[in-house]
Amino acid sequence: MSAIPDVRDVARRRPWETLLLAILVVTIVYNIAESTNYLGVDNLVNLFELSIEKVIVAVIMTFVIVAGEIDLSVASTMGLSAAVLAKLHDGGSVPFVIAIVVAIGVGTLAGLLQGWCVAKLGLPSLVVTLAGLIGLRGAARVFVEDKSYGDFPSWFERLGQRNLVGPLPLSVMVFFAGIVVAGIVLGRTALGRRLLVLGDNAEVARYSGVRVDRIRIGLFAASGTVAAFAGLVYAASRGAVRGDLAEGFELDIITMVLLGGVSIFGGSGTMLGVGLAILIILNLRNGLGLANVDSNTQTGIVGGILIVSVLARNALDRLRLRWDRLAPVESGDVVGSTLGSPS
Repeated sequence: MSAIPDVRDVARRRPWETLLLAILVVTIVYNIAESTNYLGVDNLVNLFELSIEKVIVAVIMTFVIVAGEIDLSVASTMGLSAAVLAKLHDGGSVPFVIAIVVAIGVGTLAGLLQGWCVAKLGLPSLVVTLAGLIGLRGAARVFVEDKSYGDFPSWFERLGQRNLVGPLPLSVMVFFAGIVVAGIVLGRTALGRRLLVLGDNAEVARYSGVRVDRIRIGLFAASGTVAAFAGLVYAASRGAVRGDLAEGFELDIITMVLLGGVSIFGGSGTMLGVGLAILIILNLRNGLGLANVDSNTQTGIVGGILIVSVLARNALDRLRLRWDRLAPVESGDVVGSTLGSPS
């Protein structure tokens, strides 16, 4: 028996990922045709650098949505944490390293509070994090008002703007390491299986011994922590902080996750699909930029992709279910259904 998997078998078992791979190839071919500089090392690294904060948060957002929840407040958490850092640094009375710790702690605390409201009060995460989106953004604007804060230490700005190993800056290396680890956790560990069960049916998960409340609170705390880190990365790379920092980023982040095949209702999804979706969105924005499409139009296109991805995934699931019903039953399946499965 050949050790190389049949391409048709892979396509049947992973239809969405196969479709995403095809779309990615088409997008890359288009970009290559549009610009001879596309395959240059600088452009490929720049592809990630321009949206690195979004893709870092998309990794933790995958876990949140797989578990049947959503966090609309991530971009506002990014803005608030960066605003706290800028304000503490501007005062000059707090060492900069301590200011970083406090800023990340603020993001973690925001996530913990929202997770507690979801887990202990039974409030829908959509409502809780929508309130967080508004409230945390308001707090960020209160901290920095209408001013722009900068003049960060040179070592901090170097971490966000200069390459650390070869052509790769620290933020890109963090993303690559994070998505690999996340893929292993989601696909190969007990925690990943618990998240999938939780997203599929919270009551079944609870009766199965899964600590539902603890996992929910932990997820939102992790989401707040990662969003805060991403906010500081954004501040370091831009060298300045305003109250509107990262405003609207949640659209791209959620689109990457849902386009990756993660069900909006939870219970299914892979990091492979999310990784392919991230590459599609990054290449799409790069191609639109090469075509001189303005950022507002790009955002509208991404919003359209968000709607289409949800509709297309639902349609594909229905077609797959119908195909499975029409497919001939193998003898082994007949025996299994006759004997029944062990309880």
